[in-house]
Amino acid sequence: MSASRAEQAATIPFRHSHGTVKVCLIRRIGTELWSLPKGSVDPGETLQHTALKESWEEAGLLGRLCGDPVGTYMYEKRGATLQVAVYLMEVIAHEDEWDEDEIRERKWFTLHEASELLSQHPVQKLLPRAGAMLGGPPDSWRRP
Repeated sequence: MSASRAEQAATIPFRHSHGTVKVCLIRRIGTELWSLPKGSVDPGETLQHTALKESWEEAGLLGRLCGDPVGTYMYEKRGATLQVAVYLMEVIAHEDEWDEDEIRERKWFTLHEASELLSQHPVQKLLPRAGAMLGGPPDSWRRP
């Protein structure tokens, strides 16, 4: 299945902070597992629109997508296998209040910290490529 046939879209939101690339992860308040903004593509929407919309709804982030998807990953949900197209998104603004701010928290991490926190997440296989695209060395997402 190609990215154009993915059922969901996600972003790896990033910004440059004092010469370091930082990535924004989200989680449900009261849980331990960090993730990326992600959601299902509604009828009539594109993957790109969904990725941007979910970044706003789940994390209060506004940004621009950086080209084609970094790649896709698969995961199981209620007995179905779903494919997720993942985009790099340069964050241009963030809001203190957003659609899901009462149930989700967001936090900025270095590439290495994000990789550690997402070590069991299916997006893990895409992180080295994303790190290289963001200008870091190919292993910048992994522990040295």
